[in-house]
Amino acid sequence: MYAVVETGGKQYKVSPGDVIAVEKLSGEPGTLVELPRVLMVNQDGSPRIGSPLLAGAKVMAEIVAHGKGPKVIVFKFKRRKNYRRKTGHRQGLTQLRIKEIIMEV
Repeated sequence: MYAVVETGGKQYKVSPGDVIAVEKLSGEPGTLVELPRVLMVNQDGSPRIGSPLLAGAKVMAEIVAHGKGPKVIVFKFKRRKNYRRKTGHRQGLTQLRIKEIIMEV
């Protein structure tokens, strides 16, 4: 059984027991969070697809840890104008462990 969920503007294919890194969510480690934006659920080989969301479906996950992603360098440059700007960015991430996929009929 797996589901496709959307969080932080990105889509993730998840199964119970998976650990995924998503954009930062509020909450302490150990807290259960609900991911209500479920796009698709495949249960026993029979997929159910929403348009765009699947009604009555949600994914329960536990916050494992908070952290930061890899540094992304942003370098702006204009030739012959002596213009250079270098900045970096590290996106805040939350690790989630998927507990269960709930399908209400």
